[in-house]
Amino acid sequence: MNQNLFTLLFVGFAMSSVAHAAGDISAGESKAGVCAGCHGPAGVSSNPAWPKLAGQHESYIAAQLADMKSGKKRSDATMGPMAAPLSEQDMLDLGAYFSAQNVSTGQATSQELADAGGRLYRGGNAESMVPACMACHGPNGLGNREAGFPLLAGQHATYTAKALSDFASGVRSNDAAGMMRDIAQRMSKAEVKAVSEFIAGLH
Repeated sequence: MNQNLFTLLFVGFAMSSVAHAAGDISAGESKAGVCAGCHGPAGVSSNPAWPKLAGQHESYIAAQLADMKSGKKRSDATMGPMAAPLSEQDMLDLGAYFSAQNVSTGQATSQELADAGGRLYRGGNAESMVPACMACHGPNGLGNREAGFPLLAGQHATYTAKALSDFASGVRSNDAAGMMRDIAQRMSKAEVKAVSEFIAGLH
């Protein structure tokens, strides 16, 4: 199948399951203290295994917290207990706070890997029918709030690679219409590593 046609079909198939509601930034700041130990006070984690939250879409953060609280589509031994006591409003407030923080730029540790990842991110892999990542996440990795596609720019490579691995294995299944599971299963380990490096330096 022509890569451009596949990408258009893929984007056309994408549907958002995110319900938008308002969170309070000030309230979120007062509730974010417990999050700072892992994610940093402004949502920039120092450990590459823990995601950066700064600048992430409010509704996406709230949706992930809700999924980790239920544990049905996204189970996490650390975050499950942390999300358990949160109300829907707590999740929205935390989402609003972290969304309001400045996006943290990163840097790839391997230019060779980042170059290979950039080609996949922008052009996909027609042979294995992996669409260009930027079709949903944008050329600069800013995502699409309305469609529920997260911001990726500057995210730790280690965390991005884990997320893709979790989608590929089915450990994580909270992607709309199984889109990320389908894509991740088509990606080789080398592609996962390369695109994760590219995303780390994307801004």
